[in-house]
Amino acid sequence: MPAHRMKNLKRMVSRLREKWLPGCGKSPSAEVLEFGGLTMGTTYGIVLHGLPAGTRIEVLKDAVHGAVHDIDRRMSTHRKDSELSRFNAHRSREPFTVSAGTAEVFRISGRVSEASGGAFDITVGPLVNAWGFGPERFSPVPDDATIAALREKVGWHLVEVRDDNTLVKKHPDLLCDLSAVAKGYGVDKAAEALDQLGADHYLVEVGGELRTKGVNPHGRPWQLAIERPGDGEQQAQVVVGLSGLSLATSGDYRIFRVSDGKRLSHEIDPRSGCPVKDSVASASVIHPSCAWADAYATALMVLGPEEGIAFAEKNRLAAYLIERKATGEFAGRQTKAFGQYSSGG
Repeated sequence: MPAHRMKNLKRMVSRLREKWLPGCGKSPSAEVLEFGGLTMGTTYGIVLHGLPAGTRIEVLKDAVHGAVHDIDRRMSTHRKDSELSRFNAHRSREPFTVSAGTAEVFRISGRVSEASGGAFDITVGPLVNAWGFGPERFSPVPDDATIAALREKVGWHLVEVRDDNTLVKKHPDLLCDLSAVAKGYGVDKAAEALDQLGADHYLVEVGGELRTKGVNPHGRPWQLAIERPGDGEQQAQVVVGLSGLSLATSGDYRIFRVSDGKRLSHEIDPRSGCPVKDSVASASVIHPSCAWADAYATALMVLGPEEGIAFAEKNRLAAYLIERKATGEFAGRQTKAFGQYSSGG
């Protein structure tokens, strides 16, 4: 394995330990197995313990590896042979057949888009690229005419998902990007693979999105840290204890650009075609499904602090927003449903 990839894996293992060790107390009472790899342009990692007698470790590893790489193979925009890339290249309104998993991710995306009034939108890619957050990182800031032209082929309602797992474009130039939900879906599929092999206690992570089952090696719910935004050393803003639930976080403090002295977020509001201007630095959602948590977290980033919290309360989401204050400090806001899982913040 190349040196830079090995370094990424070591960071992933360290990150996993940081996420589940805070406040754990007594020493582990069971042998802990940790492993991981690379997928979807990021890393994945597993922590588990209490395996059934006779469980073969290589079988576990192969099952998880196969699950996450199947998602990458079907939903990656970086692979020309993926189902998603072939659908994007399909410049026709004729139905395009995809796998049940890909169709499911499109359905989840559509439901979150509809519920959020279009704040979440998997067709926003052309606008993301235009603002310099795609392959052309140094592209100039787009003018109003460019944004208006691009918005003609952006809109979650422009793709139809049929019961027979076919997708239909209502605009031939429609391009879809599932990255805001596919990582979470990969977490769910990795967890399902572990379930089928009898694993009762685990933590699964793909690119920072997480799902838990059972208890951690210390006999407590998995203690997961939501990171405090910033460029320095990672610190926990709040810690949540989860068992049988997922946690997904979306943030703007890692990817942004500065133009004419203004900080531009990589989170683009599909409704305006411009970077979000609200003060939310990150949004986290707890949900049984990591795919749904992933999509909801992105929607909350776009909706902003007031509309986002109102939306989360209306939909009974366990959500936590970190706001960036004018003083440079950060403050947390949470929904009523989130309070039962949190400590601190």
